[in-house]
Amino acid sequence: MSGSAPDQIGISRTVSTPTTDAAAPAGAAAGGSAKTPPPPLVPSTTSAERLALAKKHGLRPLNVRPPLGEYIRDLASRWAFIRVLASSTAYARNQNNYLGQLWAVLNPILNAGVYVLIFGVLLKLSRDVDNSIAFIVIGVFMYRFVEASVTGGAKSISGKTQLLRSLHFPRAVLPMSTVLSLLNTLVPAIVVMCAITLLSGFLPTYEMIHVTWWWLLLPAAVALLWVFNTGLAFLMARFVAGTPDLENVLPFVMRVVMYASGVIFPVVSKVDELEMHETARAVVGGILEYQPVAVFLYLVRSVLMQEETIPPSGLMWAIGAAWAVLFFVIGFVVFWRGEERYGRD
Repeated sequence: MSGSAPDQIGISRTVSTPTTDAAAPAGAAAGGSAKTPPPPLVPSTTSAERLALAKKHGLRPLNVRPPLGEYIRDLASRWAFIRVLASSTAYARNQNNYLGQLWAVLNPILNAGVYVLIFGVLLKLSRDVDNSIAFIVIGVFMYRFVEASVTGGAKSISGKTQLLRSLHFPRAVLPMSTVLSLLNTLVPAIVVMCAITLLSGFLPTYEMIHVTWWWLLLPAAVALLWVFNTGLAFLMARFVAGTPDLENVLPFVMRVVMYASGVIFPVVSKVDELEMHETARAVVGGILEYQPVAVFLYLVRSVLMQEETIPPSGLMWAIGAAWAVLFFVIGFVVFWRGEERYGRD
């Protein structure tokens, strides 16, 4: 017992708090290791003075939603950054593959080939369409742009928590650059899509397709689809950032939308075969015909194909423009309202 007392005293001196050491300077001098803590730092300015100083130099708190007009101006000033980020993302998407950027074209070609084989050759779902190959290829290429924009927008915020907590910038940069990068990869795919559309007319039993002046409207149709997809990306980014489980449901939703939008076969003609009341059939057919994705597929097919059942229509162009603007505005406002929560939830 007598031998353990000095050891206990030595241990207590070693782990003693700075306050105890300060109160016993003799013990501290003997040990030689304890130091008196520095006095606490006291701000020389008040909170109001610091806020005024930050405002004077144009500083503002992080993770605070700015006014809508200021947010739009800040986002517009970063357009060059959005373009660079989109191009780099598009380039990096396939750079680790042996075929590299060629996969941006091969993926939609393989998808279209599978659907043409199953629905165009084996099942022969070509009713009311003179060239089912062109119909399916255009639908698959364009719908892939929509689907990739939805899934990419859903991941644009939820997977970048560290970036959001480290840098201050308008969060809308991320979904916008995501859709723009997909548009960059869509451009070469559209060239291939047009080539397949023309070559399909040389196959037996398929109607010949010619290049007409209507083809000049193809960039306008793609531009409207790009605006619409950006609005979708805004919505998905906001919803998935708040409820991550929605990301697991999106593949099933997009599969239903694909079949309901006439990507593979004319949906409206199939509705006419349903056994239901005439009024109900007309309502269902109208919803499927004028819902956004179906409208944009109609616009692209109407300018590329010479189908009697898909003629160019000013009404459809007006509806397509309305859908694009409506989804972009609503998506942008909804996304902006959650600006201060991204990276914090």
